[in-house]
Amino acid sequence: MCVNFGTMYSKPVLALKYCQYLFRASNSRGHGIHSPFLFEFIDKVLNDDRSFHAFQDIEQERKAFLKNKTLLTIEDFGAGSAILKTKERTVASIAATSLKPRKYSQLFFRMIDHYGFQQILEIGTSLGITSAYLAAANPKARVVTLEGSVAIANQASQLFKQLDITNIQLITGNFDDTLKGAVDNFNRIDFAFIDGNHRYAPTIAYFTKLLEKSGSNTVIILDDIHWSREMESAWNWVKDQEAVTMTIDLFFVGIVLLKKEFLAKQHFTIRY
Repeated sequence: MCVNFGTMYSKPVLALKYCQYLFRASNSRGHGIHSPFLFEFIDKVLNDDRSFHAFQDIEQERKAFLKNKTLLTIEDFGAGSAILKTKERTVASIAATSLKPRKYSQLFFRMIDHYGFQQILEIGTSLGITSAYLAAANPKARVVTLEGSVAIANQASQLFKQLDITNIQLITGNFDDTLKGAVDNFNRIDFAFIDGNHRYAPTIAYFTKLLEKSGSNTVIILDDIHWSREMESAWNWVKDQEAVTMTIDLFFVGIVLLKKEFLAKQHFTIRY
C-alpha cells in the first residue's frame, strides 16, 4: 500500500530523536534487565544471529525487486475511505522506500519461530517481503495480510508463488473496508504487525480492532513509532491502554505485549 505518513519529521529531527533513543536505551545484551521475560527475549530472540534457511531465498527476491523497473499505477489511500489520488512508481522505488529492512523482518521471523505463533495478521503487505518472512517462520501458521493497492498486491502474490509459500491469504482493498472482516475471521490473533496508514486516528482504530481477538499471549508490533508527531502520539496512547502490560521500544518498531501476569506496566527502550 502507498503509505500516508502525515507530516513526517525532517531528517535532522529524526536523527536527533535517534541519538536520544541511543542515549536512553538499555544495552542490547540484557545487562541490568530484571524482567525474566524481557531478558529471555533479548537473549534468545533479539540477539539470535542464526541464519535460517528461508532468509537467503527471501533476500534474493528483495534484490530482484530493487532492480525491477516495472511501472505500477498505485492507489493512494488517506485516512478516509476514498482514494485520494493515483501515482505511478516503479517496483524498485517501492522496494527502496516501503519494504521493512531485513533486520526487522528477520526479527519478526525469529519471534514467530521462538514463540510458535500460529494466527498472524499483517496490516500493510507492500511487496510481500515481510509477509514472506512471517509465513516462512511457521509453515503451519495462518497468515492473513492486507494490502490497499491492487498493483502492489499483484507483485506480492507473484512473490509468494515464486517462493512456494502457501500459508498466506492476501486481501486487497482499503483497510477501512477489509480490516473488520479479516479480524472477525480469526478465533484469536497471536501476532499482528501494523504497517498501514501511519496517522494517529487510523493507527488507534487498527490497534483497537486487533484487541477484540487478542489475548494474554498476543504480540502486536507497530511500525515507525517515532517517524512523526502523530505516530509518537499513537504510540503513547497504546502504552496507556489498560490491556497493555509491557512495551519494547526499538525506535523503528514498537513491540506491545498484553500478558496478564505482568501485574504492573513496564515500558522498555532497548538498543537494537
